[in-house]
Amino acid sequence: MLVAAAVCPCPPLLVPEVASGAAPELEAVREHCADALGLLAAARPDRLVVVGPAPEGAQGAFPAGSAGSFAGFGVDLSVRLGAGSGGRPLPASLAVGAWLLSRTRSDVPVEGLGIGERATAQECAETGRRLAAPDERVALLVLGDGSACRTVKAPGYFDERAAGFDAEAARVLGAADVPGVLALDAALAYELKAAGRAPWQVLAGAAEGAGLAGRLLHEDAPYGVEYLVAVWS
Repeated sequence: MLVAAAVCPCPPLLVPEVASGAAPELEAVREHCADALGLLAAARPDRLVVVGPAPEGAQGAFPAGSAGSFAGFGVDLSVRLGAGSGGRPLPASLAVGAWLLSRTRSDVPVEGLGIGERATAQECAETGRRLAAPDERVALLVLGDGSACRTVKAPGYFDERAAGFDAEAARVLGAADVPGVLALDAALAYELKAAGRAPWQVLAGAAEGAGLAGRLLHEDAPYGVEYLVAVWS
């Protein structure tokens, strides 16, 4: 069963070496992510699954020990998702997750799961149900950003629908509102470049019947991209 979850954004800029001179601007987000991961550790799960958006070819399961790199962002930095022999390279979102986990002390077995941004709510929910089905205490680190259309300088330019979408996402994630998360509009999320929608809906499927409460720790839209940090426990 699902015992806890942390929802964090996954811009490579969270890694100070990638952000370089802009690193201090995201320090508050990093601190809240660390707080959320502390909650996961306190839940004492038997297994931790890191879920994040992934492009075609980088979707599906990633075993413990899978490695990722930030070389594509101009930084000679590699990370590893837990201990193990690993497999194919991690997509960027899971590499950020591996970096976040590297800042915590935990010996919980960890694995990764890349989710396509066009996956339907039903597909995401079913994936989440499978993750929570084994007879063990499962925790999720759920990675993904909100819209990337909050300002004219945002990656997706300005879209007047973005603020409303992000406000609803913050509300349902902060309240651990499972039906509300599953009701987020997949087509609109894709148009707004909200890569977190599918991973959030995986969380909703895993949380069905778990009776978890939610709390929103952080919400901001630097660079025109919505970053949310929330915990479910």
